[in-house]
Amino acid sequence: MSPFSTEKLGAHCESREATAEDVTASKEESWPTKDFGLITIPKRLRYNPMKPFHFGILLNASFGFASTFTVANLYYCQPLLIEFSKSFDVTYEEVSRIPTLVQAGYLVGLLLISPLGDLVRRRQLVLLLVAASTTLTIGLAVTNNFQVFEALSFLVGVVTVTPQILMPLAADLASPERRASALSVVLSGLMLGILIARVLAGVIGNFTTWRVVYYMSIGVQLLVLVGAYLMLPDYPSKNHDLTYIRILLSMAKYAVTEPLVIQVSLINMASSACFTSFWVTLTFLLGGSPYYYSTLIIGLFGLVGMLGVLIGPFAGRLIDRLVPWYATLVATSLLLVSQAVQTAGGGINVSAVIIACFGLDVGRQSQQVSMTSRVLSMAPEAGARLNAILILSVFVGQVMGTSVGTQVFVQHGWRACSLLMLALQAFQILVLLLRGPHCPRKRWFGYEGGLEARRRVVSEREKLRNSEGKKVEHDPESGPEPGLEAQIEAPIQNGEGLQSDTSES
Repeated sequence: MSPFSTEKLGAHCESREATAEDVTASKEESWPTKDFGLITIPKRLRYNPMKPFHFGILLNASFGFASTFTVANLYYCQPLLIEFSKSFDVTYEEVSRIPTLVQAGYLVGLLLISPLGDLVRRRQLVLLLVAASTTLTIGLAVTNNFQVFEALSFLVGVVTVTPQILMPLAADLASPERRASALSVVLSGLMLGILIARVLAGVIGNFTTWRVVYYMSIGVQLLVLVGAYLMLPDYPSKNHDLTYIRILLSMAKYAVTEPLVIQVSLINMASSACFTSFWVTLTFLLGGSPYYYSTLIIGLFGLVGMLGVLIGPFAGRLIDRLVPWYATLVATSLLLVSQAVQTAGGGINVSAVIIACFGLDVGRQSQQVSMTSRVLSMAPEAGARLNAILILSVFVGQVMGTSVGTQVFVQHGWRACSLLMLALQAFQILVLLLRGPHCPRKRWFGYEGGLEARRRVVSEREKLRNSEGKKVEHDPESGPEPGLEAQIEAPIQNGEGLQSDTSES
């Protein structure tokens, strides 16, 4: 029996509840009610730990929409280079700098802006980035000076990192059992933006002037800005003890000291190289023997890729049921099989190309969702930095795939290029198998922790271990029972009521 009488315990609980209410009240007074100290945040979107914001399908879809029409800024220019050359009266060599400048700006944004997601309130950061990209796009649409257009293109690339802020935010807002599904929707939006930007720019630029493409971009970005103000929940900033410089240094530390991050980055680079090489060399393959397809028909193959992207959210629901390592293994195996189909029949029968298009898109997206979900759950407080590292590895892979893949294709043909990419797909499997599904965070190799594949079973085992760890012998002379004391203390730490915490225990 505890030495505490019922009356004393009741008084103790009342005082604890009062303290919890005081703490909650003091926190409520400090919750921000305005963006940038000027613009009122809609009341339903203000952060309130007592009423966690519901991350539903509509909000998740809005994240995907925002990703689509912000990342598209990086790719509108690619089908319009000839039109730029005519409009600004410059050579093809000069105009070819524009895509390079946009990508260089994007790299700077990934390194210097996306880590801010771990330091500042992300609602404000998203609003600021979208407003900046919209303003800069106005400049792109109206300028008649080529040098100004180049400078604005670089700056647009710098601020086009909104999807890299939304992805970790989606992981934070979604419940753990829905994290992969939430990430798959945002990632689908991002990949759809990459594919649809070229289609929209090519069609609009073909029938009107290239400036209309950027006027359209201004319109959709304004829609994203208004939607973000009306739908994006406020979420407190993290890592109050860190400075911007320390955030950047810690990002570098994660990149070289975390086995899981390094493993996923290597897989990301190889996979992104294969994916980019396929789509870059596909034009050469379909335009030559034995197909000789027109540009229009070649462009329609992008629709097959879009279909694969749309399958992504459904794959995310399956990933939620599996331990992420197994989801990555299945996705990477699909990539390997699809590349094998392309190697065997890509230059012989068009059906092999269609199968490869679909399989590579579904596999690549499922692979990236499962790996991102795994890495972001490793250290939620560093989500923006970890995501930036993963996207940088994708970026490096894209550069490798574009340069190496094109050179091999031109010099040795489609089969040699496909065989090289098949070897890179096999390399990904090898890297993945070095660390098992439950390998401890700081272990570089091994299969410690078993091979269980069902996430539900793993979660139940974890809960059982935690509950058994709390069952310690209690000395009556030392005060109230540990379990009861933990129930009393928890509301103050979590800002939640005593009743709900007790029922969960």
